[in-house]
Amino acid sequence: MTQVQLTDSEWEFIEPYLPIGRFGPYPERLRQQFEGVVWRFKTGGQWREMSADFGAWTTVHNRFRQWRDAGVFEALLEGLIAEAAKRGEVDLSLVSVDSTTARAHHDAAGMHLDEDIMTALEEAAAEEHKAREKGAVRRNKTGGPSKTTPSRRNGDASGIDAGSG
Repeated sequence: MTQVQLTDSEWEFIEPYLPIGRFGPYPERLRQQFEGVVWRFKTGGQWREMSADFGAWTTVHNRFRQWRDAGVFEALLEGLIAEAAKRGEVDLSLVSVDSTTARAHHDAAGMHLDEDIMTALEEAAAEEHKAREKGAVRRNKTGGPSKTTPSRRNGDASGIDAGSG
């Protein structure tokens, strides 16, 4: 018994985005393989745990990789956004920024510092920045490592001569 993940109307929207190559997948298996991918990410289960109703797990996994590499999921997402925009259902409050690239002010996390502590921290950061720049200038002028950096023979961190051996 096939574990249905998508409604017929959802499938009608998705199907045109999935490429059919010269050697497969066969159109009648396309939906079951896509639903296998949906099952995998919906449940968080491993590929090997996938029910045989979706086909061989290796086939479904390979199909997922092919679709990923072909940009199918990006195209599908863009199509979904365009369809929602046609209906006037685009909600920009759902837009997210990757937190690894966004930084917030310390007050955003509820941290409140006295003005004098904040000034001292900013001065310390500026001094550290100047010291790093000074070290970089010193290394650039001498053409080698600065005096504070341990020297390395032939670029090997272990100190063992790479030419001997």
